Amino acid sequence: MDHPLPTRVYVVSDSVGETGESVVRAAAMQFHPVPVEIVRAPFIHDIEGIDKVINAIRIHGGIVVFTLVIPELRDDLIAKAKEHGIPHIDLLGPVVNTLEQALHQEPRRQPGMIHPLDEDYFKKVEAVEFAVKYDDGRDFSGIQKADIILLGVSRTSKTPLSMYLAHKRFKVANVPLVPEMQPPAAIYTIPKDKIIGLRIDPDKLNVIRQERLRTLGLAENATYANVERIKIELAFADKIMSKIGCVIFDVSNRAVEETASLVMDHIERVQ
Repeated sequence: MDHPLPTRVYVVSDSVGETGESVVRAAAMQFHPVPVEIVRAPFIHDIEGIDKVINAIRIHGGIVVFTLVIPELRDDLIAKAKEHGIPHIDLLGPVVNTLEQALHQEPRRQPGMIHPLDEDYFKKVEAVEFAVKYDDGRDFSGIQKADIILLGVSRTSKTPLSMYLAHKRFKVANVPLVPEMQPPAAIYTIPKDKIIGLRIDPDKLNVIRQERLRTLGLAENATYANVERIKIELAFADKIMSKIGCVIFDVSNRAVEETASLVMDHIERVQ
């Protein structure tokens, strides 16, 4: 079966582009599983940068979504997108213009104001560093310092979920569950409300693991993607999570953002 080519969405920003990317990802989820490829073009501060993006879209095709607060750059991008028939969406312009009229005040037109180097920014950096250090069982020594601990077998989105939650300022450690290795003893002494079990349908996991093996150039019939082996791993994981008594979320047909929302709602309720 042929897979459709992803539609490219170029996110252009005079800052890091995180706002635009978040909006596009949220919108793209409404069309899952149709693939959407996001290409971020951050720190665009001159016409040359605009031209590079326009030329890339003319060659490869795509849509341009932008969060430009500098009027000259925004106007130039809009004019060139119209000239070449490129679909374009101005995310900030209409909101800024409406606020300007309502507040009777000129906007500052300063890029990057949403990401000041304040205490909140450094908390985010600290959380990301924590997630990297305690990712996939690399180091169990600090899991008791975690705000959230994720449990699950391989390919249950533990790492991307950890990084997503880290960007929401949560310190996350994730622990892989493998039948040949018992989880760290500390996992049974940590409050169960901080522990999140991740469950997945065995057939879905089989497909994901086969794709992973193809990506690595390995045979698809390796033990890693064997259905019986997968069922053994999932049974072991269920046994551990049942023993802990933690909440369990099924990630079979959920995007990382959706699972993260469930996790954050749970943490908010139990705090």
